[in-house]
Amino acid sequence: MSFFTRELERVNFQFRLNQYTMKMFLEYLHSRNEKKWAKRVAEAQTTEDLWKLLVKRVPPIVGEYFRGAADGEITMRQNVQAFQQAVTTARGAIKFVSLDLRTTVVNHELKVPWYASPVGSLRSLWPRAEVIAAKVAAEFGTVVGLSTLTGTPMEEVAAAAPGMCWFQLYLCGGRDVATRGILRAKRAEFSGLILTIDTAVAGNRVVHARMKPAVALQSFSGLGLGQRLRLLREKLRLLPQMITHRAWLFSYWADGGMMQFANIQVDDKGTTMPYADIGIQLASSAVTWDDLGWIKEAWGDGPLIVKGVHNAEDAKRAEDSGASAVIWSNHGGRQEDRVPPTLHIVAEEMPKMARSKMDFMMDGGVRNGKDVLIALSYGVKAVGLGRAYVAGLGAGGCAGMSRAFEIIRAELERSMRLVGVRSVDEIRENGAAIRRQNLMGNSWVPEFVF
Repeated sequence: MSFFTRELERVNFQFRLNQYTMKMFLEYLHSRNEKKWAKRVAEAQTTEDLWKLLVKRVPPIVGEYFRGAADGEITMRQNVQAFQQAVTTARGAIKFVSLDLRTTVVNHELKVPWYASPVGSLRSLWPRAEVIAAKVAAEFGTVVGLSTLTGTPMEEVAAAAPGMCWFQLYLCGGRDVATRGILRAKRAEFSGLILTIDTAVAGNRVVHARMKPAVALQSFSGLGLGQRLRLLREKLRLLPQMITHRAWLFSYWADGGMMQFANIQVDDKGTTMPYADIGIQLASSAVTWDDLGWIKEAWGDGPLIVKGVHNAEDAKRAEDSGASAVIWSNHGGRQEDRVPPTLHIVAEEMPKMARSKMDFMMDGGVRNGKDVLIALSYGVKAVGLGRAYVAGLGAGGCAGMSRAFEIIRAELERSMRLVGVRSVDEIRENGAAIRRQNLMGNSWVPEFVF
């Protein structure tokens, strides 16, 4: 072996050793920070408290992706305000030894009447966040939805919660790529397929766009000197918010930095799609009713859940196309602004589907346990949590998401005891008797947090 060969091997070994040492150091920092933030989330009394902790831990350009909504964010706020303005009765002199929070939806028995909605890019908040979300959901006896646009392989997520994972499909990359994703989800034993239909174009999320998130993602590769200097200047503008959120930064590096879309295989060799602007991905993956045929054929007999339904006409069309369930949803106000809040959609459109054999769920604006009770009173079988569990996940990982679910469960149980209902079935069956008209009008709503 020549001197140069030996020297090259020595340099390579030293490089690998340095990489390993750095990785171990970053994992140590992440572990230390995890313990620190676990103590903070333990003191949270509401999901709003958790969101405020997320804002402290996560850089604005990252947190805004999860907070923001379309255009003037009117629908996002009204999603929340619709629940804030809803009121119920309270029956006195009733005491229950125990409560029954169970519900059944698309043949899944849930121990709590909510599920974790699919949310993209969770891994930008916390290392392997999708696996954590699945584990926490399973511990509480409910389902987690996994977005196509996530960074943890679906096999790892499914292994964390066997039989309690739904895969949410976007048609990123076209029909062949989507079919590979469906078949892969079947092999991983996902127990439901969610098809989102409200992404004909990407929502105009103005606040996030002003932060220029594409700058953080753009590579220097292929750029001329002048372009590289301009891009470097733009990237340096992000530096202050990164270095002032060191706990997040260390965790981000410990998790390998920029993720890829691990669940989008662009070819038969298993090549994954690089991370890119999610708005662009959504715009290129619009679903039409014609797509439901081949999607259902590829998926097979498992539950097909259509999400993003605003009206009874679309709900009926989903049922005619073979859907097992519908999720009433306006995408958290992130797609189209100035559409009705989801709670009002449910109130207006659910009665028109009285003869349907499908199951119905909803999401949008649910921030606490009383919101869950109010949603159930309109007859839906389960409620999707999005930003509410993201708040906990971003604030403290597993401890934070667990705390979010603990808070919501305690609030729901307290509300049930005060309203005077023992079970989820009783809430659904007696909803009209539980609800009361709000005579205060729109004169006052609490401060909007998230």
